[in-house]
Amino acid sequence: MKNKKSTQNLFGLRTFGKYSLQTDKAELAFFSVQPTNISVLSAENIDVKIYHLMMLLSMIPELEIICLDSCECFDGNKVHIKNRLKSEGNPNVRKLLKQDAAFLDDIQVEMSTARQFLFCIRFKDKKEEQVFQQINRVSKVISEHGFDVRRMEKSDVKRMLAIYLEASMHGEEISDIEGENYLETA
Repeated sequence: MKNKKSTQNLFGLRTFGKYSLQTDKAELAFFSVQPTNISVLSAENIDVKIYHLMMLLSMIPELEIICLDSCECFDGNKVHIKNRLKSEGNPNVRKLLKQDAAFLDDIQVEMSTARQFLFCIRFKDKKEEQVFQQINRVSKVISEHGFDVRRMEKSDVKRMLAIYLEASMHGEEISDIEGENYLETA
């Protein structure tokens, strides 16, 4: 029998630390960045934003940039509705299924431009106090370069992982340890 691994193990996720997500290889701290609508900025202001990002990355070269969808994908639901439409004989149910499909299309179009921008910093072999100090320093430097930033809390990271793994829009409700809700407490 093959040894089955959990998703948590496959991704090398261990647990949540006080300030970060702990993995097999490093601790990861995430910062949420409020995006700027550059379509309303002048060419000069766009150049300034790019320059600030270049300067930030030169000051903190280990800073990683992440861009993700900030909402769930509805493709699985849409496929299910299409399959139901093919097999459904009741015209009233078919009408409701078509309305559901149209609704999913509408909300997916509305959310298709919803992106989440993150900065990530990795820590290796650092004590909790050192991690805290470096997180504060990184946050300050990001802010000084004109970015509206905040360190992501545990619930934010859970939600981000849930959307990335297409598990749920309510990632903050996912237990910290996979399967912990099935354990009986004495």
